[in-house]
Amino acid sequence: MKILVINCGSSSLKYQLIDMDGEKVLCKGNCERIGIPGGMITHKTADGYEIKVDCSFQNHTEAFTKLISMMTAGDGAVIENIAEIDAIGHRVAQGADKFPHSCLLTEQVIQQISDLSELAPLHNPAHIQGIRAAQKVFGADLPQACVFDTSFHHSMPPKAYMFAIPYEYYKKYNIRRYGFHGTSHRYVSKTCAKLMGKPIDQLRIITCHLGNGSSITAVDHGRSIDTTMGMSPTGGLMMGTRSGDLDPSVVTYIAEKTGEHGNEFLRVFNERSGLLGVSGISSDNRDIERAASLGNEQAQLAHDMLCYQIKKYIGGYIAAMGGLDALVFTGGIGENSDEVRGDVCANMEYLGIKIDEEKNKTKGDIVDLTAEGAAVKTFIICTNEELMIARDTKALVEVDAMMHTKKVAEPEA
Repeated sequence: MKILVINCGSSSLKYQLIDMDGEKVLCKGNCERIGIPGGMITHKTADGYEIKVDCSFQNHTEAFTKLISMMTAGDGAVIENIAEIDAIGHRVAQGADKFPHSCLLTEQVIQQISDLSELAPLHNPAHIQGIRAAQKVFGADLPQACVFDTSFHHSMPPKAYMFAIPYEYYKKYNIRRYGFHGTSHRYVSKTCAKLMGKPIDQLRIITCHLGNGSSITAVDHGRSIDTTMGMSPTGGLMMGTRSGDLDPSVVTYIAEKTGEHGNEFLRVFNERSGLLGVSGISSDNRDIERAASLGNEQAQLAHDMLCYQIKKYIGGYIAAMGGLDALVFTGGIGENSDEVRGDVCANMEYLGIKIDEEKNKTKGDIVDLTAEGAAVKTFIICTNEELMIARDTKALVEVDAMMHTKKVAEPEA
């Protein structure tokens, strides 16, 4: 079974074609600046072929048409025609409490995703654009599935997901913590359990997905019991350009002083804060570390703030779970920054966390960082959300086919 995994943004379309026989990535790419001048597609194949082509995408439908031509023709071809694609799996950011699990796509599901757009105005409408474009290009008969960032966190108890605001706001407007990056946290926690040779339902794991967007999750016996992101991906840790959690008075005070409001005001906390806002240099952690090494005090402050916040959440989640068996770092920063990992884990021996300094400098998809004698295992595990989406899609399609066959085979009463 070959599955096309899609992750649509408002002006982008990332894709991977995965052959589930061996779970091999046949090709992957990104259509950028859809609907914006200067569009481009980057297409890579498993044998190392890579091409970048300037394109003018008016919409997501045109982007799909272009990626199909890249997959089926020329030096980047990996299939003969789109009939070889058995299903499509879509990443959807916000499923709220409507979607505790991944599901096959129906018109009702599309409508529910649309209804949740007010909770994810930058994400869900873009996902719907991608879904509609896929239907138009591939036809209505091709099975499509939705895998939600929020589903893994559906197991959080009310004491973790509720905010201390009037309860009526939760009842009327669904204001609560939803969490995100769930597909990543699910993938790396399952992989961690396999590395340890133990069932995940016997382990307490903290997964740190650290990148331009960051979140930390407490995975207690296979279930998310708490996570840092809130009602939106702005909450929790400071990130590349996002503020993370704030005292509400900070928000109202800045509004009074600057006169900023509405979407303009939201951009302050989504696009001008975090590492960029504190350092005044960049949202890229590599730039922050480079500047800090040269003595830039604001860059050093941004680094110190990030590591301190990560450390606090780890300590809090250990308390929430009553102990810890494994700590996982993933995401662009988590996988690549030995400085962040080292500073976060420093002086954590009393909690059982100690990493080997030499191992911490090692690069790899999976690295065991655990120092000799440490009670807690610490890993780098490169996340693979696309594979998780493909696995869910495959399982859903197979179950649906089995149920359809059973219905056809059963004689009428």
